[in-house]
Amino acid sequence: MCMTFKLPVAKDGTVVAARSMEFPMGMPTQLAVLPADHAGTGSVGDGGHPKTWTATHGVVGMGVFGHADWLVDGINTAGVSAHLLYMPGGYCSFRKPKGDGSDLSQLDLAAYLLGTCGSIDEVKAAVAGVTVVGRDPGMGFVPPVHCLVHDTTGSIAIEFHAHGTRVVDNPVGIATNAPYLDWHLTNLGNYLGVSAENPPDEMVGGLTLSASGQGEGLCGIPADYTPAARFVRLFSVLRLVDQAADAHEAELLALHVCNAFDIPAGAIKEVMGKDLVPEVTVWDAVLNLSTPRYAYRMIGNPETYVVDLASVDFSTPARLQDLQWTGDFTPVSV
Repeated sequence: MCMTFKLPVAKDGTVVAARSMEFPMGMPTQLAVLPADHAGTGSVGDGGHPKTWTATHGVVGMGVFGHADWLVDGINTAGVSAHLLYMPGGYCSFRKPKGDGSDLSQLDLAAYLLGTCGSIDEVKAAVAGVTVVGRDPGMGFVPPVHCLVHDTTGSIAIEFHAHGTRVVDNPVGIATNAPYLDWHLTNLGNYLGVSAENPPDEMVGGLTLSASGQGEGLCGIPADYTPAARFVRLFSVLRLVDQAADAHEAELLALHVCNAFDIPAGAIKEVMGKDLVPEVTVWDAVLNLSTPRYAYRMIGNPETYVVDLASVDFSTPARLQDLQWTGDFTPVSV
């Protein structure tokens, strides 16, 4: 399970997005940097004729399984972000390789889009020219995904249907997991009455009924961790939060929203092989799309780290850097 969202625009015009990675621990993940002239090749196995490209934008994000260009999350120097989210349950059907120079795997998709596209419109055009095939990165299966993309002007979902790839405009800038986005958007119609304020007292017969405490205006929002429930809850929270004043407030607000969806170890468990393992919030990322910055926080470290893309040397080769997985609270003398 994962989620991504884009906050309402801040008063100073700043646009901030965020993403959480919910999964069992163990996926090898590092901070990745791809140069502005990165030469990419689709990783679709031996032989064939994979997609190749030369990037025009530098990229920072999360690379997996020792590959800087196998990005599950990232942002480029043009302020476009891309996020691969898990999409199980038969809601992801990758294509067979065509061998015509258009083939790349789902693991390459974010690096390709972020390296070559400076806007949502350019992403739509780029997706139309590729064939996305499935590849196992070392998990023992081909992970099903959908790809969510944000820029300062809009958001889209890239879905892999049985009949082909579909690009869907995402008017709410929110995504979780299965089913497809159109189902989630329709489902929001069941939760229109939420409010940040308590309802007024009601007189029933001779009895006055009052709210038992603050937050009664949110009654009815699902509280579980299923994709459908998290989508509704995230939509409701984002409708009600105060507008951030500037970039600093927006980045902090995004982190606070992520906090509301954090999954601690033991709350959810799933079977992997013969083991029952906890699914947790492994990391959160906050992405400033207006002045590109990539902030992240790991499960075992309360510190939040940030990369200012304006300070990154994107002329050097692609590289990986270990993440700060463990840390502690900052001591204070009193």
